[in-house]
Amino acid sequence: MRLFFYVVVAALLGAVGWFLVHIIPASGMLVDLEPVLVGECRRVEVAPGTEDVTIDPELGLAFISAADRRGWYNESGGAGVNPKNGIYTMSMDGSDTITLVSPPMEGFLPHGISLWRGEDGEKHLFVVNHPPSGGEFVEIFDIGEAGALTHLDSVSFDAMHSPNDVLGVGPRQFYATNDRGYEEGMMATLEAYMALPFSSLVYYDGKDGSIAAKHLTYANGVNMSADGKTVYVAEFLERRIAMFDRDAQTGALNKRGVLKVNTGPDNIEIAKDGALWVAGHTKAFEFLAHAKDAAEIAPSHVVRIDPQTGDNRDVFISTKGEINASSVGAVWDDTLIVGAVFDGHVMVCPVG
Repeated sequence: MRLFFYVVVAALLGAVGWFLVHIIPASGMLVDLEPVLVGECRRVEVAPGTEDVTIDPELGLAFISAADRRGWYNESGGAGVNPKNGIYTMSMDGSDTITLVSPPMEGFLPHGISLWRGEDGEKHLFVVNHPPSGGEFVEIFDIGEAGALTHLDSVSFDAMHSPNDVLGVGPRQFYATNDRGYEEGMMATLEAYMALPFSSLVYYDGKDGSIAAKHLTYANGVNMSADGKTVYVAEFLERRIAMFDRDAQTGALNKRGVLKVNTGPDNIEIAKDGALWVAGHTKAFEFLAHAKDAAEIAPSHVVRIDPQTGDNRDVFISTKGEINASSVGAVWDDTLIVGAVFDGHVMVCPVG
């Protein structure tokens, strides 16, 4: 009986210790935020849920993935998909012209996106799609004149069961993050609330898909250095970016280290100088409240990370609802575009 008591006490103490070490830092409840840059930005309306943004400087366009996630999450699992869901472009010439460029697709619920450029000038847009009819897909589009998209292929495989973001590395090759290892039941609850490393990164070589990296903690955004040698994966619940050396021939990855982030990282964009621009959710519980109720404010936070030194610099912070729950900060030259999980607009900001 005494042994049982000691075991129970040890388990409780272990759980409390894990909570203090992992959950409190991940929640951001002890972090103070002050506005940065937000007063210099302009608001551009797009469509509900501007979750991911990537910029094509050659076309002078920003591609924006938009989907009504609040309706999907809170209203019978997406039985009624918002007809405004789709991929949009925003002109980067200062006019902020918004154009729907994705073709009509039944049950289209886009999530993470990635722009791939071939050496011959060919361009594809990879898009994570969660159709309410079932299955998880990466849609591959050809990018034509003025950013118009033509659907080429839908890819699905067993190892890709909970995709969040995608990284195109060839005409049909890509990596994708599984943000969860378990999607329901007690293990799903433990994974989320104990910050357990059950998520993963998968790789599709153009024919077959498989696990490329395991033991990630809520894998979220994914991106790659310009030379293709380093893959970066956001681990939301650990407030860090995992770095992997990449074999370009096989797609195999070898973990090199991590970069700490002063927010819960979501999507990752790479600037011309190689810096990582990462949007995140610094206040996790405020994010959860906002997900349930649009009237609740969730701070937005974008940081610039030097991958060589690990230095973090705050470049955008919104605390008063100018944009809630930032999920991406895409930058090129002197312009930053901030998108959000639920809000229907982006913020366009000048950066030096």
